[in-house]
Amino acid sequence: MIGKLQGIVDYVGDGFVIMMVNGVGYKVFVPMQSAFGGHQSAITLWIETVVREDSLRLFGFTSLAQQELFNQLTTVSGVGPKVAMAILSILKPDVLLSAIAAGDAKTISAAPGVGKKVAEKIIVELKGRIGSEHWALGAGDGDGGSVLPDLLSALESLGYRRADIAEMAQRLAKENPDADVGALVRLALKEIAK
Repeated sequence: MIGKLQGIVDYVGDGFVIMMVNGVGYKVFVPMQSAFGGHQSAITLWIETVVREDSLRLFGFTSLAQQELFNQLTTVSGVGPKVAMAILSILKPDVLLSAIAAGDAKTISAAPGVGKKVAEKIIVELKGRIGSEHWALGAGDGDGGSVLPDLLSALESLGYRRADIAEMAQRLAKENPDADVGALVRLALKEIAK
């Protein structure tokens, strides 16, 4: 099995890169939010190899935390590699962990192809399974989790998409643990206006 690749980006496609490693081009599926610096940039990816009856696919991640989340997501019934990559394409690991910890199915279901039932299943199956070392990424106790759902709802009611505001809302709630929802909404609007 391939565990890690280090090489040069030869081509960036829709959800994948062709990565040249010692003269061999590997097609590696990557989360859409991953930044590679463009054509001919040097990259290192942690690789998860998925073997099916009719295919062998490489999935690449810029961090071990992202790879672990991919592996955890694919253990949930009804969540395959394609759905897991869709989730990781719009949610950074700390935002996803926070959504799981808070039971925020709406944030998870913002990913294409992920409905409310699948998002709820992810929360139920992963909430108790993801180890405490992963919660250090930014999710869990003390991160403003109790006001976060209200803050997200308030910003959504103002017309902002959850996928666009989840990370900022989580950060603001964590940085201002004593602030109420109204104060956090004002802070969020100031930040959006910048």
